[in-house]
Amino acid sequence: MIYISRKEHFNAAHKLYNPSWSEERNKEEFGVCSNENWHGHNYEIIVTVKGLVNKESGMIINLKTLSDIIKEEILDKVDHKNLNIDVPFLKGIITTTENVTIKFWEVLESRLKEENICELHRIRLYETPRNFIDYYGEK
Repeated sequence: MIYISRKEHFNAAHKLYNPSWSEERNKEEFGVCSNENWHGHNYEIIVTVKGLVNKESGMIINLKTLSDIIKEEILDKVDHKNLNIDVPFLKGIITTTENVTIKFWEVLESRLKEENICELHRIRLYETPRNFIDYYGEK
């Protein structure tokens, strides 16, 4: 089994807010991240896929193909957007890095299965240089 990763970058705004909680409870739980005027991050996403090497091409996936899939399915929809308002597949969730990563997984896993190229192994999403999530899907 071979694992290969592609790193991409995007910028997006969001706020952490649970609409069923009071303003006070949101501020207590999420602090400045619940600011009514939003805040932004320079995100880094690393998508790792796994598979067997194709004997004809010598690859499990062409990295250009993987980059194109990430761009079409994720980056084009989230870059320079408000994650709470502008991204249909994120509607109705609290846009924590955990929840966003899970949604990214669902979108990318569906596309990779459709293309029948390789299998999604991990998504690592950096919200800041020091804060990141690793997600391996529901097993």
